[in-house]
Amino acid sequence: MRSYDVLGNFMHQKNPNQVKQAFEELGPTFIKVGQLLSTRPDLVSPAYLTTFAQLQDQVAVDDYHVVAQTFEEQTGKSISQVFANFEKEPFASGSIGQTHHATLQDGTAVVVKIQHPDVDQLVHTDFALFRMALKILRFVPEIGAVNPQEIFNEVRTSLLNEMDTRIEIENGEEFYHNNHGDGIIEVPKVYRKLSTQKILVNSAMSGQSISHLIKQPLSKNPKIAEEQQQLRHYLAHTLITNYLKQVFFDNFYHADPHPGNILFYELKPDNPHYQKKFARPILNKQVGKHEFEFKKEELLPNYRLVYLDFGMMGRLSPDMVAGIARIIIALNTKDIYEIGNAILAVCKQTGPLDTDDFYSDLNIFLTPLLNMGLQQIDFPAMLYSIINLCKKNNLQMKSEITMLVKAFGSLEGIVAQLDPTISMLDVAQEFTTRYFQDKFKIRDFLAENGLAWGRLIKNLPYLGIKAQRSLDVINQGQLRLNIQLKGQNQIFDRLDHIVNRIIVALVLAAIFIGSSLLIEGSVNHPTIYRIGVFGYFFTFILIGILVLDSLIRRWRKWKRRK
Repeated sequence: MRSYDVLGNFMHQKNPNQVKQAFEELGPTFIKVGQLLSTRPDLVSPAYLTTFAQLQDQVAVDDYHVVAQTFEEQTGKSISQVFANFEKEPFASGSIGQTHHATLQDGTAVVVKIQHPDVDQLVHTDFALFRMALKILRFVPEIGAVNPQEIFNEVRTSLLNEMDTRIEIENGEEFYHNNHGDGIIEVPKVYRKLSTQKILVNSAMSGQSISHLIKQPLSKNPKIAEEQQQLRHYLAHTLITNYLKQVFFDNFYHADPHPGNILFYELKPDNPHYQKKFARPILNKQVGKHEFEFKKEELLPNYRLVYLDFGMMGRLSPDMVAGIARIIIALNTKDIYEIGNAILAVCKQTGPLDTDDFYSDLNIFLTPLLNMGLQQIDFPAMLYSIINLCKKNNLQMKSEITMLVKAFGSLEGIVAQLDPTISMLDVAQEFTTRYFQDKFKIRDFLAENGLAWGRLIKNLPYLGIKAQRSLDVINQGQLRLNIQLKGQNQIFDRLDHIVNRIIVALVLAAIFIGSSLLIEGSVNHPTIYRIGVFGYFFTFILIGILVLDSLIRRWRKWKRRK
C-alpha cells in the first residue's frame, strides 16, 4: 500500500491504475472490493469505475477433497449421495467461491457454487486492515474527493451480503418468480433444499454471453443481414421492456446486468419449447392487488435470453419508483425546473440548500446534455457529475437511485450495440405513462385522499373567521415580518469571523504597546523588563499563528477551485 500510495491516490481519486495493481497484489478481498466499487458511481470517479471493472479474480482453485469436505460440513451429506455426477474441476472460480457442473440423481443438470473454506477469515482480516487505514486517515487534514468511512460501510455491507448465499437464494427465487417465462426471458431455478449459507445450487442454463452475438459481423447477404438486424432489434426491445417491468412493476431488479450476466442461445427443433406460443401479460397495478390482462397468444421466436447472478439486486419503495418516473418524464420534457424538482425528491438534504444556486448549476450542467442523443451520453461520467453537483448543494442522492442509474447505463450499453436506433428513454417514457395511468386512477385517488378532502370541507366555514383575525392583527399594528436574506448564514459567519479578527488584533496591539511601555520604563527592574519581553514574544507567536492559519485557508480554497 505504501509503494503504490494507495491511500493518497484513492482518497484524491487519482492514478487508478496504481490502485488497481495494488489491489491485485493484495489478494482476493481487495479484488472483490474493487469489483464492487466498479458498480458504485456514487462512491468513486468514472476513471476508477472503468479501471476497477478490469480487475480479474486471481484465486487458486480448491482441490476436490476440500470442496467435498465443505459440502459435507454444510449439508451433512456427501457429494455422491446428492449428485449422480459431479465434475471435480470447476468451470469458474472467483474471490468468494468456485462453480462446478453436476447432475442430480433424477438426471437434472445443475451448477453448484461452493465458497472457499478460508474466505471468512481472509475477509475479516482484510477488513481489520481497512479499519486501521481509516484510523490513519483521521490525521490527514485534506481527506480528498471521497468519504472513506462511507465507502468502508457500503463495501462491507455488500461483501458480507454476497458471502451469505442465503440472501442470493432469496433473490434468485423472487427474480425467477417475477421473470422466468416473460416472453423469451429465462431465469435459473434455485434448489433451496440443496443450498446452504456457503453452497448454492441452480439449474444449468444454456447459452453464451450476449457479447458473442454483439461481436458477430452482419452477413454480406442483404436478406440474411436484415433478418439479423430484426433479431437484434427484438432482443434489444425485449431487454428494455423486461427491465422496465422489473423496475416499475416488480420494484425488484437486477443491479448488475453486464454482458457476462446475460446469456443468449437459439432453441433446437428437439427442444420442447421450440415454436412455443406465449400470451403476453399486461400488468395493471391497483391498491393492494395485481391484475393481469392477456393479449392474443403470439408465437415466440426460437431464441432465449437468460439472466444470471443474483448476488447484487436492487429493491425500490413505491415512493422511490414514483420519483424515478417523475425524473424520466421530466427528462423527456427537457424542463430544467421539473428535472430539478424530481432530483430533489430523491435526495437527502445534508445542510442548508440554496435552491436558486442548485437550479442554476443544474441548468449549466444539463443544457448541453439535453441536446445530445442517448448514445452520446457517458452515463457513469454524467452520474458522477450529478452526484458532485448535489454534494456541492448539500444534497445526497440516495444509493438506490445511483445503483439503478448505473445498472440502467450498463444495460443501455448492451442495447446500443444491439440496435443503436432504440432509445431507452423513449421506451421508459411509455412505461412511466402507463405507470401513472395505473397508479393515479380517480377512484383510487379519492379513496387515498378522502380523509384530507373531508378535513378541507369541514374547515371551509372557519376560513372566513381566520381571514378576519388576520385583518384585525394588521389593523392593530401587530403584524411581524420574518425576512431571511439569501446566504445570510454565510454572511453572519463571515462577519463573526471579521469581528473576532478585529478583537484579536486590538488585544495584540494593546499587549504590544503595553510591553513597549514596560521595557521603556524598567531599565533598573529586570523582572518587569522580562515581562515586557515575554509580551513581545507572545505577540509575535500569535501573529505568526494567524498568518499561517490565513495561508492554510487560502491554500485549501485554491485547491478546491482546482
